[in-house]
This record gives sequence, C-alpha cells and structure tokens, in this order.
Amino acid sequence: MMANEKPNILLILADDLGFSDLGCYGGEIDTPNLNEIAGKGVRFTQFYNSARCCPSRASLLTGLYPHQAGVGEMDHDLETPGYRGYLKDECVTLAEVLRTEDYHTYLSGKWHVGKQGPIKRGFDDYYGLLGGFNSFFEKKNYVRLPEGRPEHQYERDQFYATDAITDHALDFIEDARQDDNPFFLYLSYNAPHFPLQAPKEDIKKYEKVYEKGWDRIREDRLARMKELGIVAEDSDLTQRAEFWTRDRKVTGRNPAWDSIDQDRQKDLARRMAIYAAMVDRMDQNIGRVLENLRNNGELDNTLILFCSDNGACGEWDPWGFDNWITTSNTLHRDKDLDKMGGPESYHSYGSGWANVSSTPLQLYKHYSHEGGISTPLIAHWPKRLEREGEIDHRPGHFIDFMATFVEISGATYPDNYNGHEILPMEGESLVSVFDGKSCQVRTLCFEHEQHCGVRKGKWKLSKVRERDWELYDMENDRTELYNLKDQYPELVVEMIEIWNEWAKRTDVTPRRKVTN
Repeated sequence: MMANEKPNILLILADDLGFSDLGCYGGEIDTPNLNEIAGKGVRFTQFYNSARCCPSRASLLTGLYPHQAGVGEMDHDLETPGYRGYLKDECVTLAEVLRTEDYHTYLSGKWHVGKQGPIKRGFDDYYGLLGGFNSFFEKKNYVRLPEGRPEHQYERDQFYATDAITDHALDFIEDARQDDNPFFLYLSYNAPHFPLQAPKEDIKKYEKVYEKGWDRIREDRLARMKELGIVAEDSDLTQRAEFWTRDRKVTGRNPAWDSIDQDRQKDLARRMAIYAAMVDRMDQNIGRVLENLRNNGELDNTLILFCSDNGACGEWDPWGFDNWITTSNTLHRDKDLDKMGGPESYHSYGSGWANVSSTPLQLYKHYSHEGGISTPLIAHWPKRLEREGEIDHRPGHFIDFMATFVEISGATYPDNYNGHEILPMEGESLVSVFDGKSCQVRTLCFEHEQHCGVRKGKWKLSKVRERDWELYDMENDRTELYNLKDQYPELVVEMIEIWNEWAKRTDVTPRRKVTN
C-alpha cells in the first residue's frame, strides 16, 4: 500500500459528553456537523469507554485495558502496577505505531495520561492542555510542544480553548500536506468538561431551552432516540438517578424539576445552557475541520471517529458546584445569572442534568453502569465505509482503536519497543464491523474506583462500589432496570469469575486501598 493511498485518521474525543447529547443521538443541542457525518456514516450505540477521563484516554491510546497501561485511576501514582498514573513502558501508543508507517502524528487538545507527555509517546507536534481541566479563557494554561516550536498567532477578540485547539489542528493538517504521507490527528477537546464556560453568543442560543426542566427534556430525548433507532421502541426511562457526594457520605436521588424553587430552576437552566453552548461550539469547530478536509479533497479517504471519554459528569449533587476544591454551590440570581459561563465563573451542572445527558441509561461518569461507560461513536470514511446512515448495536470498546488503525495503516504491532516487551493488543479491529460483517460474541470488563462491570454477549453484570453485583439482559433491558441476579445464579457466579480472572490478569488487583 503506497503512503498516499493510506487513509488519514482523525480521532475526535469529547470530554464528559453524555450518550444522548448530540442531535444525531436524540439530543436537542444543535450539532449539524456531527449529524452530517453520522448521516453519511455509522452510529454505534453500544460502544464503551472506561468510565473516566484518564483511564479512557489510556485505553484509547494503547489498545489495552487502562490498568495494563498503568492508568487504572487518575494521573497520581498509587504505587501498584495498574495505578501508576502514567503510560508504562510495556505499552505503545497509536502515534508510536503509526509512525512506523510514515504517518505524521499530531495531538491537539487534552493529554491527561501522565508525566511523560505526548512528544515522548510518539506525537510529532502538540498543542493543548496537559492536565485535566482549567479555564477555557486563559491562554496561559495551554502549551505548544516540542518546546521552542513557534506558537501560532491568531487574530481573535478573545481566546477560547475550543477555538484554539482547532486552530492548531488545522495548522497541523496543513503541515502534513508538505509531503505525500498520511496524517494521524488526535483531536482531543476538553469541552464540555467543567468549568462550564462558553462565548456569550453561544449561551444566548440556549437561554430558554432548559427552562422546561430535566424531566421534560429527558422524556423528549427518549422519544427522539426511539425515532432515530438509537434505542429500542420499548425502552423504558429510568427513574431519576441516584447521586453520591465526593466523599460518598451523602447519597440521594435527583428531585423532580417541579419541586425545585424558581430561583434554583433559573440557576440550573443557565448551567445546562452553558453546557449546551460548549457542545455547540465544539461542533462548529469540528465543522471547520471537515470543511478544510473537503476543500482539499481529503475527506473521502480520512477515517473520522468521534467519541466521548466517559459518561456525563454527575459530580457531585443535583445543584452542581462553583468551586472544584470545596465542591460548594452558589445559587446565582438576577443579574448574576448573566455572568455565568464567563471568564470569571466556574461551574459544573450537577447530577440532575448529567442524568439528562445519559438518557435513558443508568448513572454517569465514574460508574460501570451503562450511563458511565457508553459513548456515542460516529464512524465516517466515504472511500471505505459504505454503510451510509446505519446504526449498529454491537458492543465495542476503546481497546478496538489500536487494532483498527493497525489494520488500515498496514502497520505491525510490536512485541518489543525501545527495549521493553510490549503487551499484546486486547481489542478487535472494527474494519469487519465497518463492512457490516457478523462478529463473535465479546466479553468486556470494567473497573474504576471499585465500580465494576462485565459484559458477555447479551449479559451484563454491573456493580456500584458498596453494593452487590446486578445482572441485566442488554438485549431487552439496556437501561438496567430489571435485575435478574436471582433468576440466573449460576450465570452470575460464572461472570464474577470472568471478572476476577480479568482483574488479576490486567493488574486491577492487587491495588493500594484508597481511603479518601
């Protein structure tokens, strides 16, 4: 395969985007550019991440379960093999592998997988946020690597991270055009992760949309999801979700919208409007990239994948917080509402709206229930993918990206790299799925903060840390409403053993006990 015949690869990752937020997945947020590529590609409805930003990114980049890559939790070192907080030497990244086939390798956006940094792990150029989250309006938080490379200058009235990440991505693509070699661009937005901040003109678009409240919005989303075929016609809407505070000392259930006083409703509606504006702005910027590829005749032979690093962010109660350190909430009233979402503000949107973003699934980020690990996945590749506008319900996982990129690039996945023995890939190539071919029954496992899951064919075990395992039939109960554990005790024992063996093999256990 000649270099100029190999596809470009554009992997777009959103941060804390919920399963149903995009228009093409049933959401009311305006996402015409993602809707367009979804309509000309394939939407996957049972594709999984690893429940939290760092683990998911580690899995996406390496084709391994996050613990195998060393990032089973976050980017702090728990001094056990699965929880080092950085990518270990026993794994290789997508960039390191694709480089062997003369791909240009670029990362624009969020890194958040530890101290080594993107340049040391195979990327030619980088711009973005090395850590987990920060202001979208403060340019100083975003860096250009390798050090000494000139930072591109743009004429804008105001710095905004989503715009700047896209600006640099477009420059990287232009750099790749200096020769005939293909590019791999990992476009890793930090939107719509908190702090919820967006340009005023985008927030204004959604000022009235969420005044109807989360109960109505959830019902409307589910109706659209059924119409689109994202979920089955007989899918039930879960009851309002539970929430836990960060220390897990307080738990409760999201309240009915009509039970909330008017001032609080206005504050909450504004928070969700900002969140929607961030998603909208991200879609606008994705549109800039698509237009650039189209204008340069490159769109047809570029594999585009869009996904989210975890489920919606329910941290940590229905009201959301205004201070990450203390998780304290401020009730914003009157003129103060207009300041929300600006450079001086700092908000999350809380578990009530996260419940909306997860519609109709159970729970959210952190958890191995479907709302925590289910990502929208859009695949678009006109030259190779002929399943235009189709929806695919087969399970898949971030571990599949490595195997997919190895196959389409012609690369060889190494068993040794830089003198280190490399763990074999865990995933399966999606190319046969792109072709609509039948696949074997898969078994996938999950763990984050002792929230656990195992999926085997149509069966799924889910577990919240303090509670017992629950068994669900995913073909008939994707929303995990009907626990069948007592009806199938032998199956439960079998699947728990599968999880235990996986946990031992992938360095989930042993691990240091975390007490806070």
